[in-house]
Amino acid sequence: MQEKTAKSAKKPSKYVAREPDAQGFIHYSEQEHQTWQHLIERQLQVVPGRACDEYLHGLELLDLPRDRIPQLAEISDVLRRETGWEVARVPALIGFETFFGLLADRKFPVATFIRTPEEFDYLQEPDIFHEIFGHCAMLTNPAFANFTQKYGELGLKASPKERAYLARLYWFTVEFGLLQTDDGLRIYGGGILSSPKETLYALGSEPARYDFDALDALRTPYRIDIVQPIYYVLQDLQQLQELTEIDLMAQVHKAIELGLFEPRFPPKDAA
Repeated sequence: MQEKTAKSAKKPSKYVAREPDAQGFIHYSEQEHQTWQHLIERQLQVVPGRACDEYLHGLELLDLPRDRIPQLAEISDVLRRETGWEVARVPALIGFETFFGLLADRKFPVATFIRTPEEFDYLQEPDIFHEIFGHCAMLTNPAFANFTQKYGELGLKASPKERAYLARLYWFTVEFGLLQTDDGLRIYGGGILSSPKETLYALGSEPARYDFDALDALRTPYRIDIVQPIYYVLQDLQQLQELTEIDLMAQVHKAIELGLFEPRFPPKDAA
């Protein structure tokens, strides 16, 4: 199973995460800082009016630098204060046990590399821009933070088959979730919010959008290398908190019994 959500892949990554020096400081090249600057300035042009208020508030709290890649300690200081989370430095790819264990411990894994200019618009491995700009702002929100921890706890105890179904729930919430607000549809999923193309596409007329239902999300196939044909829409973020208070594994078992929905996209080999 090749899951972007678990940072694991069938083939090794060409990227190598940066190691900190003796003082814990991670050094990046000028080109890498410029890549961050270009990515964040581009995305800050498209998220206003499209990202949910909770995400935008989180961005304000993080106060991300424009001209350099932030140090992880800067991010952790804000997250600890707001929700008791922090970020954890990891290699470009990590195993499922490590991924779920970190989330269960309220630590969000961040690979300390940034994409090359050749993969500026898309790469399969989640880099530091995707993780920090896409996800960390939402981790200042208690409901989102609690759900993400619960997902880690469930994943640690799950079988490989159960994890495959759980990954779909994560995909359609943490990565590609939408939110209904008084001002219209807004985005909270980090996979959308770190991509200018998908930020515009997700709120457009092309994709199908359905009211969020955990069982449906668990049964919905996805591909990581295309814009999503389907999104699930929360009525409010409290729905994520409610998912931490029900027997989610019972829903997983029901999804396994019912099986997957028919994919809304062609197989990768035929695409």
